[in-house]
Amino acid sequence: MRRLSGIIICFLLIIFHAEAQTSGGTGTQSMNALQNYRQGRDFEAQNRVSEANTHYNEAVRICLEEVSRNAATRDTYTVMTWTLQRQRKYADVITWGERGLRIYSDEYRIVETMGEAFFYIGNYERSLFYMQRYTNALPEGERAATAFFFIGEIYRLAQKYHHADIAYTTALRIEPGIALWWYRLATVREQVGDRRPAIEAYQQSLRLNPNYGEAREGLARLQSN
Repeated sequence: MRRLSGIIICFLLIIFHAEAQTSGGTGTQSMNALQNYRQGRDFEAQNRVSEANTHYNEAVRICLEEVSRNAATRDTYTVMTWTLQRQRKYADVITWGERGLRIYSDEYRIVETMGEAFFYIGNYERSLFYMQRYTNALPEGERAATAFFFIGEIYRLAQKYHHADIAYTTALRIEPGIALWWYRLATVREQVGDRRPAIEAYQQSLRLNPNYGEAREGLARLQSN
C-alpha cells in the first residue's frame, strides 16, 4: 500500500511539473498579451529594439487571436492600442481604439491612447477631443498628468498661450518632476511676457535637468533683459 501511494505521488508530481512547464515558462508563447507588452517596454527602455518588437508582435498576435475567438475583453483592446502605440503604428491605434470604444465606451485607457495617436499624426482637434474626454472623466486618473500635458502642447501649437499655461500647470501639479514640462511652461509664459513666472519655470526645469540647454538659453535670455 505504501509503495502504491508513492507511485501515485510521483505520478501527480510529474503531471504538476508538466503543467507548470506549459503555463509558467518564460518564453513569449507562455506569456499573455499584457506580460509581453510590459516585457517589450522594458526591452525598449534598454534600447534593445529587436527584442522589444518580438514581444510587442507577440502581444498583438495574442490580442488578434482573442478577437478571432470572440474572447476579446476591454483589456484586449487596451493592450492592443498600447502595443501599437509603442510601435508608432498610429493609424492602427486609431482603428483598434475606435473598435474597442464601440464595445467599451467607458474604457478611458483607450481614450487617452487615442488622444496621443491623433496628436502624433497631427490631428490636434481630435487629439484635444480625446484628451479632454479623459480628463473630464478622470481628472486625477493614472494618465491625467500626461493628458493635461498634451492639451498644453495643442494649445501652445495653436498659440493659445494662456490656455497652454493652465494645462501645463495642471499637469505639473499632478506630476512635478519632468524637466520638459517645466520648460514648455516657461516658453508659453515667456511668449505672453510673464517674465518672472517664466524665469521660475526655466529655473525649475534646470533643477531637474542641469544639462537642459534650451532651458539654460531661455533663462539667460530673460535674465539679460
